[in-house]
Amino acid sequence: MDRRIFLKCLGCGAAAAVLPEAGLLPEVFRLTHRSYAGEPARGLSSHEARYYQRLDGGDIECGQCPRHCRVSPKGRGHCGVRENQDGKYVLLTYGLPCAVNLDPIEKKPFFHFHPGTFALSLATAGCNFDCKFCQNWEISQARPEETPNVELSPDQVVALAVERQIPTIAYTYSEPTVWYDYVADIARRGREQSLDSVVISNGFIEKQPLADLLPHVSAYKIDLKSIREEYYRDVVRGDLRPVLERIVQVRKSGVLLEIVTLVVPTLNDREDDFRQLARWVKANVGTDVPVHYSQFHPMYQLTNLPPTPRATLEMAHDVSRAEGLEYVYLGNLPGHPAESTYCPACGELLIERRGLSVLQNRLKGNQCPKCQRVIPGVF
Repeated sequence: MDRRIFLKCLGCGAAAAVLPEAGLLPEVFRLTHRSYAGEPARGLSSHEARYYQRLDGGDIECGQCPRHCRVSPKGRGHCGVRENQDGKYVLLTYGLPCAVNLDPIEKKPFFHFHPGTFALSLATAGCNFDCKFCQNWEISQARPEETPNVELSPDQVVALAVERQIPTIAYTYSEPTVWYDYVADIARRGREQSLDSVVISNGFIEKQPLADLLPHVSAYKIDLKSIREEYYRDVVRGDLRPVLERIVQVRKSGVLLEIVTLVVPTLNDREDDFRQLARWVKANVGTDVPVHYSQFHPMYQLTNLPPTPRATLEMAHDVSRAEGLEYVYLGNLPGHPAESTYCPACGELLIERRGLSVLQNRLKGNQCPKCQRVIPGVF
């Protein structure tokens, strides 16, 4: 099977089945993922973006993410999916996903949001980071002309979820910040139909777009790729400070927040990295925010590195727990005890997981059945 059809990405729990050119998925994926192909796209979108300003000489300045790209006529922003068309800044991927699948919510990963349920997951091309380890690089680092897109309007996305009785829509695989306008319209329409929306993001978004989106979403997962600025500069080609600010913003909004760090050998796997990250989380968003450490698998520009050793992930877990974090999880280690949720007060097993499966959920509402400790989340 061509890798453009199925991205087998193990490192961050976000494998994306990409729609082939004809707009029809292979039978196996239509059956196992219940994927929806829709109508093949005839071209790109010219939907006007929300956050930009016009400058002298026909240039525009994008206000969607902290890059604030200055874009000349006929040019595009760093993400490759926003274009200056005669002084009008347009999102080329609006209504044109390249991946639409049914995933366990644990795959995102969300462990404190409706465990054991499924999400209608979609993505378009594009990202505002250039992570050397990107696990979905064939869509996130692609331009929309390079992905096999289909036409699926926000109303059609919502109707599909309602028709198939899927309770949640997930914006995932690539970076939802760069196809924000599509995300925002789906989330708002979904809320009107009592559907939840969850965002899986790198957190590199401006304050106002995030503030406008949060009332329409139920949960937000942010990748905190490292606690070190130089890692963001050299490995991610981004900036740490805005990500930290957006993590705090999501937490203060009351929207469920979970944090994920992909642990890359030799790059962000020192004991002090984990200690400083845990201390920042504790001091700025609290000890009860779930933190996931995920195993890296060689991908994209880092195929020279080995998978993250189990012992390194266990060190990250133990250091973070010792610093006071109450819900620390390890990803991509099926069967490891740290996949499951335990009561931080009495140690009782609350939600038992193996891989993407929930084997048992012993919570009584939001409470531990043994000591009645309230567990944060949407259960």
